Formats: sequence, C-alpha cells, structure tokens
Amino acid sequence: MIHMTETLAVQTVEGFLTPDETAELTKLLDEHLVATGWRPARPSDGLVAPGEVQEILAAGVERALPAIRRVFPSVATATPWDYHDLGPGDSIEPHLHGVDEPNRRRQRVARVAFHLQEADQGGAFYVETASSEALWTDRTAGSGSAFTPGTRFAREISHHGGPEAATVLAQVPRTRWTSAPPARTAVVYGAQLVHGVETVRAGRLRKLITNLLSDG
Repeated sequence: MIHMTETLAVQTVEGFLTPDETAELTKLLDEHLVATGWRPARPSDGLVAPGEVQEILAAGVERALPAIRRVFPSVATATPWDYHDLGPGDSIEPHLHGVDEPNRRRQRVARVAFHLQEADQGGAFYVETASSEALWTDRTAGSGSAFTPGTRFAREISHHGGPEAATVLAQVPRTRWTSAPPARTAVVYGAQLVHGVETVRAGRLRKLITNLLSDG
C-alpha cells in the first residue's frame, strides 16, 4: 500500500550517474538534438529522450532503487524520461500534478529530476510546502485503491488544471525549499508536492525527468 507521506517526501541520490555515463548521455542528447532540430515551444515542454539515453538512465534507477525505497518504499519502476532545456528568462511556474485516478492499482508515487547541466545563474529546482486546506480535495482512497484507505488527494494545479486551480495556488501562502545538489545528483520528490524551477538568469539548464510508479 502507498502511504500519503510518500507523496509528500523528498530524497536525493548523489552519484546517480557516473562521470562516464553523464558524458555519454550528454553526447547522445547533443547528437539527437542536432538530428531532430528540437526546440521547446515553452519551458515546461519536454522531449522523450532517445533509446540509448533511456538505457543509461534506467541503469541509474536500478542502482538507486534501494536508496529511493528507504523513503518511497512502494516504488517499483520508472516511466520513460523526458528531456528539458531552459535558457535565460525561462522558468517553470509552481505547479502540482496530484493523483489523476486514485483507484487505479499502479500509481505515480514520485518524480525524479536529474540535472545534466546547471545554469550559470538561477534555474534552481524547488518544492513548496503549505498547511492550507485549499490545496486539497475531498477525495479519499477507497478499499480498492493502491493507497492506504482514507488517503486524501491534492488538487491538480498544472497546465491541465485550469485557471481556477492556478488562482487557488496563487492565493495560498507557501514556503519554498530550494535545492543546490552536487553534480550528478537526482532529486526525488513526491507526486503531491508543489514544485517548479526558478528563472534562469544566465547559461543553460538541462534536465531529465521521470515518474516513479508503484507496483500494479
């Protein structure tokens, strides 16, 4: 069973990839970007990473699972990784994905952000906490859910959540926790946490993101 605390937790995995893996992953992504000419239409847009990149990252997840499961014990697998590329002036506004279908057996428990390249200035990843009831719905997990019965679920406050949800978030006082992890560190954060990326002021931020799922 998935406990609510897993969806609100934060963990880091230092040395998620080796220096050689990181160099190879960068090379493969650079080649893919040249071949495809991909450019994000907006900072939150991602590109599904090519197969060889997915293999390197999958190996990293497999090695990291014992550490991840100390905080997120229900995690069983990861989804394919998306690549994000932010430049000066780009940011990802605070948002919250939440849980779409609480009664589905396999659930998104957390997400992983691996920063391939940090911006020269700005671009810090953050999570935000708040005690406000406004972030929560009245939905609770039933007996058929993968979550512990009675678990509550947060609002979806993303680009799919609509203007009303965004207005709710803007009115909630929140505490921001900004990360500055060492190179080659993966940051794991619960699926019901508000999070985002501060504005890149100089340089380039390159990151990859995946979802961690429970066993179906």
